[in-house]
Amino acid sequence: MKAVIIAGGFGTRLRPLSCTRPKHLFPIGGKPLLDWTLERLAKGGADDVVFAVNYLYEAFVKRYSKSIYGMKLHYSREARPLGTGGCVKNAEKIIGHDEPFLLLNGDILSNIDYAKLTSEHLRNAATATMALHRVDDPSRYGVVEMTEKNRIKRFVEKPELGKAPSNLINAGVYVLSPEIFNYIPAERPVSIEREVFPVLARDNKLFGYEFDGLWIDMGEPSDYLKGNRLLLDTELKNGRVADSVQLEGEVEIKNPIVVGENTNIGTESRIGPHVAIGDNVSIGRGVCIENSIIFSGTVISDFSSLKGVIIGEYAIIGRWVKIEDNCIVGDHAMIHDNIMLTKGVTVCPQKEVTESVLSPRCLM
Repeated sequence: MKAVIIAGGFGTRLRPLSCTRPKHLFPIGGKPLLDWTLERLAKGGADDVVFAVNYLYEAFVKRYSKSIYGMKLHYSREARPLGTGGCVKNAEKIIGHDEPFLLLNGDILSNIDYAKLTSEHLRNAATATMALHRVDDPSRYGVVEMTEKNRIKRFVEKPELGKAPSNLINAGVYVLSPEIFNYIPAERPVSIEREVFPVLARDNKLFGYEFDGLWIDMGEPSDYLKGNRLLLDTELKNGRVADSVQLEGEVEIKNPIVVGENTNIGTESRIGPHVAIGDNVSIGRGVCIENSIIFSGTVISDFSSLKGVIIGEYAIIGRWVKIEDNCIVGDHAMIHDNIMLTKGVTVCPQKEVTESVLSPRCLM
């Protein structure tokens, strides 16, 4: 079975983190987000994967080349963003018309059973089957109203707060039959959610498949950190510290954590829980890190404290720095000594910060 992964663009709040890497390749639980999806696709029986890409195409090719986990990889490159429907039409020749295929948003972290989803699609003879997940606040998502036999009769994209027809949201994972190509106009951007699914619902060809379990849309820093926590709790309960990591003196480790290759951690530091640290990171003496993601190559100097934050590649964090509460520090940024950042402050790549910021701002 083929799977198409929509791998273009960024989430708005995570965009400033890196200029050279799409968020689908951001590390989570010790490896890129897309690796988790690809691994589950392979286990679910997929044999071909098509990346629908328009931004930083070269980053995907460099990371994955032509195969992974026994699956062949193909690339459908868009000259301009074509949307969630347009990218499918653009890849029509690669996908073919032989059998149904999976379509996935690349920024979704989920443990959905792809085989069960596909089986339900075939049983209903559907044109499209949408994976559905129940949430408390559906206003951020596409919401469905279903009949008793799992046929979707209404689809509302991002309804106003309090006006959603249900709490079942579009989980960003679909099975589509080749008939879907007849519903998508060619050579222009198309939203499959706003333009195609309402028509399928009208024609009684859109079905839903509700599932429980792990599901997170990586649109916000808090979602990214939550996904990291859940992966560490479920997949890496006992932690994983690379053999090449050097602990200089007494270091307190609170699992679950992941620490990459050739990282140094200074004495009297406290790391964890729910921390993912990349390769070649330098952590000084007396540093405290909790519930955070630290990309590769970063330097964190003595006596600094990081709680609930995301730090990009090759950033430099000075001495006695305090960063907390969903802050983002972009690639190659520099935070001077004795600085405090809190309440969702975003520091763009290569920015030098010389004074504390205690209210939400984007520092460019």
